[in-house]
Formats: sequence, structure tokens, C-alpha cells
Amino acid sequence: MDNNDLKLILNSNVAIIVIETWDELRALAMLQSLFKQNSKPAWRWSISEGLDPLGFGIKPSDEQACKKPADVLRHIKNHRPASAFVLCDFHPFFDEALNVRLLKEIALNYRFCEHKVVLISHQLKLPAELTRYAASVTLSMPSDEEIMTIIRDEARQWAKRNHQSRIKTDNVTLDKLVNNLKGLPHQDVRRLAHGAIADDGAITEEDLPELTRAKFELMDMEGVLHFEYSTAHLGDVAGLNNLKDWLEDRRHAIKQESGNITLDPPKGVLLFGVQGGGKSLAAKAIAGVWGLPLLRLDMASLFNKYVGETERNLREALKLADIMSPCVLWMDEIEKGMAQGDSDSGTPQRLLGTLLTWMSERKTSVFMVATSNDISKLPPELMRKGRFDEIFFVDLPDAQTRKRIFEIHLNKRACDADDFDTAWLAQESEGFTGAEIEQAVVSALYASVAQQEGMSTAKIFEALQKTQPLSIVMAEKMAQLQMWAKNRAVRAN
Repeated sequence: MDNNDLKLILNSNVAIIVIETWDELRALAMLQSLFKQNSKPAWRWSISEGLDPLGFGIKPSDEQACKKPADVLRHIKNHRPASAFVLCDFHPFFDEALNVRLLKEIALNYRFCEHKVVLISHQLKLPAELTRYAASVTLSMPSDEEIMTIIRDEARQWAKRNHQSRIKTDNVTLDKLVNNLKGLPHQDVRRLAHGAIADDGAITEEDLPELTRAKFELMDMEGVLHFEYSTAHLGDVAGLNNLKDWLEDRRHAIKQESGNITLDPPKGVLLFGVQGGGKSLAAKAIAGVWGLPLLRLDMASLFNKYVGETERNLREALKLADIMSPCVLWMDEIEKGMAQGDSDSGTPQRLLGTLLTWMSERKTSVFMVATSNDISKLPPELMRKGRFDEIFFVDLPDAQTRKRIFEIHLNKRACDADDFDTAWLAQESEGFTGAEIEQAVVSALYASVAQQEGMSTAKIFEALQKTQPLSIVMAEKMAQLQMWAKNRAVRAN
């Protein structure tokens, strides 16, 4: 909400106005300016400072009596003439019935004395008794032009303090920095811009990943949405060639580098298949190859015992993904949140409705990667064409892919893959998933150290012999999954 929108709200017949923002100083400055234009006396209250004039005016004679929440509300109720009162961080005091009643009486008395009570807090939920007398607003985030102005201002100040003419940067990096700072309030934009400049007097590509992590931490969604610090490269993923080609064709669209051609940003993919087949690694690789931040949504942590809180958690997570765009949003084991079971709570249906609405209406460049081990549990509404750009089936790796998996995991553990007969191991590991092959390599290393012998092909083969792969343990279910995918999905391998 900008200055004009806030002015309209202040001029309405609403007695209580809630402003949810982390940027208290900006909110106070906007309110002070608007109240001054209307020649309306204005006051600011906080639990630490009590009641003070906002801009102009004289401290109340009963200043000490206005320190407590109930006392300042009594002061507002009895005060004349009509004035504005800005209460900062009042949200903890709604637990007391007296405070709720006093604020309601101020609102009920509005037609006789048009007091405006503005509540500023980072997050505030009014008691039900007050909602009909209130309007809730959110301050608008800075535009691209405002962000660039803040960056340039911080750059000038740094150069002046350090007796330099200017900082080192280029227009391409500056544009990326502006894009990364979108969705943050003015004070956080200024703080992160200062941090990017202050360490070395330059804004470079190396500053951007750390800035993205800092931005995510400011959003405070840990526990539900996780920032994945380590992404992968497509070289770390064996096989999945069809998926790799599909991703390469859309690289320019997701990063908005298509020149004069207008391309719709890709929406996302659904990856399903055998456990341990590489779906999670593929999700990490998508973010790595595109150079985008990866956010992982923990479906299990969404659930809350209170009605409505689970859906709110999902809405907040999706809102944060929009703010972090362009990014990759990874919903791991999506069936855990969307499965249609026998429960009559209705929570999965409400979660599904929230997700489908976001998927159909989002305008941001958030690429969604949903992974699933059991696609049969997913509702048909999520599967229909248009929800995802494509549905990929991740099957058991073929011999060539298994050979590459052995090479990757041997080299990763400081073993030269050329010293091993990986082609023979690939033949002997038919039916094994990538995760099972990795575990065989790990087990062989443990055995080599324990027996004080060198790592060898024979040791890995011995580990394979001791493993019963999922393709045997769950042969019927695997065959059923492969049959389902045959004419319904694109093979990722």
C-alpha cells in the first residue's frame, strides 16, 4: 500500500487501522506526513516510551499514567479533541480483556469523537470483537526504481566515507541485485545493500548467493520452508537425459534472457518413480544448472492441530516463494500433504485448493518441482494437463547409467573410477537404484578400512551381493508403477 492508499483509509470512517510491517520507521514517517497534511494532532505510544507527540504537540501532563496499555486506552477514550494515536507493538496486550473492551469502546464512540487508533506491528491478529471496526493494511514494498535509488545512495555514502570516487560494479550485476532485493521492506533493502558493498567496496556476482540467503532468513519461514544451501549440477546426475534436454530448452525462459521473444515462464514438473531413483538430486540439479535459489517445502511440517493454521502455513510459504522469485520451489513427497485418505478433517482438500489456486494465478517466475514416490495417492485435479508443464517418470537406471553412478560415487570419495571395473559392476547391479549403488560403494569403503585392505571392485561386488534391491523386495509394486507410467508420463531416463 502506498501513501495515497493509506490516506484513503485514514479518511474513511474506520476507527482502528492495523498496519503489519517490519519497517516501523517508514510507517511512522508516512503517518506523520499524512496527519500533518490534515492538521490532525497525532501521538505515538510504546510500552517503553509511553505517549509522545508524533511530529508536533506537547507531552500529556499525565505522561507517567500513560505508560501502561490500559491507561493509555483510557486516556484516548477521554481525550478531546479528535486525534490520531499510533500504538506500536500493542499485539501482546490483547490477551487482557480490559484492553480489548477499552479499544472497542473507543471504536463505538467514533461518531461522537473521531479518534483514529493505528496499530503498528510486524504481525497482529485482532480479537474477533474488534474486527468489524478495523481495516488492515500492508505497506507496499519498494519498486525497482526505489531499490536502485537505495543502492546508489548506499554506494555514494560508502565511497564518501572511504574517500573513493565510486564503488566497483556493472549494470548487469546491479540489475541482478535489484531483482534479489525485491519483496523486502525499505530498511532491509538498505541493510543488505550496505552489506553487499561494505566488505570490499564492490558489488559482484559473488555477493548475490550470500545476499539471497540473508534475504530468506529475514522472511522467517524456517521449519516449513527451507533454503537449500547446496544445490547440484547436472554432471552430478547420471542418466535422466530426457529431463536434462527439457530443462536446457527452458533455461532462457526461466531466467528471462530470451531477448525480444516473449516466452511464458515454465511452471514446473512432477517427478515420480522408484525410491532412490534420483528425484531429489534432480530437483537440486535444476536449481544448480539454472543458478537459482532452491526452496524446499517440508510437507509434513505444514500440518498444525489448529483449524486453518495448516492452510495458512502453505499460503505463507507460497507467498515467500513468490517474493524469492525467480527460484525453484521443491515440494518433496507431495503426496504426504495432498493424499486423499479416509480422514474427514478436510485439511488435504483445503491444502489442495490453496495450492491449485496459487498454481493457476501466480505471475512470478517460481518453478515448481514436485516429487512423489506414490503417484496413485495424488488427486486427479493436481495431475491434469496444465498444472505442470510435464510429468516425468524416473525409472530404474539402465546399465550405462549405473556405470556412470558408480564413477560419480567413487570419484566423490577420492577413489579413481578408472581403477575399477565399473562396466562389470553395472552389469551385476541390474535392478539397483542410484541410492542402492551409492550405499554399496559406502559399505565397501567401510569394509576396506575395517579389514585394512585396499578398496577394490571385488569389495563393491561383495556389498552388492549382500543387498536385496527394492526391485526384488517390492517387485509387484514396481511393475505396477512402471505399467501405470507407460502411457501416462514422459520417461526422464
